[in-house]
Amino acid sequence: MKPPHFWYQEPVTLMDQLVALLTRPLAPVYAARVAARIRNSEPAKVDAAIICVGNLTMGGTGKTPVTRALIEMLTEAGTKAHALSRGYGGSVKGPICVDLSRHTAKDVGDEPLILAQAAPVWISRNRLDGASAAILHEAQAIVMDDGHQNPQLHKDLSVVVMDAEAGWGNKRVFPAGPLREPVTEGLSRAHAIILMMPTPDYEPDYDALGLTDIELPVLKAWLEPVAPPPDGPLLAFAGIGRPEKFFKALANEGGQLAGTKAYPDHHDFSRNDLRQLKSMASTAGAQLITTEKDWVRIPAAERDGLLSWPVRAKFAEPARAAALLAQALDAAAARR
Repeated sequence: MKPPHFWYQEPVTLMDQLVALLTRPLAPVYAARVAARIRNSEPAKVDAAIICVGNLTMGGTGKTPVTRALIEMLTEAGTKAHALSRGYGGSVKGPICVDLSRHTAKDVGDEPLILAQAAPVWISRNRLDGASAAILHEAQAIVMDDGHQNPQLHKDLSVVVMDAEAGWGNKRVFPAGPLREPVTEGLSRAHAIILMMPTPDYEPDYDALGLTDIELPVLKAWLEPVAPPPDGPLLAFAGIGRPEKFFKALANEGGQLAGTKAYPDHHDFSRNDLRQLKSMASTAGAQLITTEKDWVRIPAAERDGLLSWPVRAKFAEPARAAALLAQALDAAAARR
């Protein structure tokens, strides 16, 4: 899905103004359904620390890189950490552990394939079943990629990932805006906010973001490339929540962009798409480059000539993130 312009900018065209107006009555209905599901559920407490990396908005904020970073921190500290995902975009209902040798994005979704490079990843539409399977395989901590609005599991730590540039958008609930639920309600269940910045030296406008008076800890983080962009002209394409972030990051790191092509989030690249991209690249005399998340969705047989540019989440103060994880582990240990 491609976010409507009016979610993040004032509607300019008559069509945007009309759609924005027509969707407003639907927002309270969506918010009420989310609230009722949470209110009427009794979260299950399990024999492992449950750490949720979620958000309050639709689209990409950097949840998966943050999930991977937290898993790696737990692993380095000696904790057996597994990931848990519903496998959005995949056909498998689970619970099943991702196998990189046989599963594709059509099976388990794209994010789990990235996380499986760092730790065991469980796919389960029912999060309690997935957590139970992970615990049977000796998981001491389970990091959920998304799920802040899913009430099945008691969360020992729930962090909300927020884009420092986009914020909460127009602050309206879907479909009138990008929010999954009202900000106040969503933050009332959170233990911390992770503010994803475009660069390490970015200065967030806390007042404009509505973070000046909140009592939750705010941890700053950003996405850092694993390696510099390759030399020479690049034709960048992406089907993520905000493709322009990828294009901007490439340029900021010195990438020579000969052109860009944006697709909707979780776009299923067809052979025709790839033929068009390769034709565009050939005309521009450029190499095709995309995100790691897009690259894993492209069939292996079609990846020839396509470059991936992986990034990893980095914390401004890793010790603060480690302290939050330690608190979650202590809370889980106290239940045993």
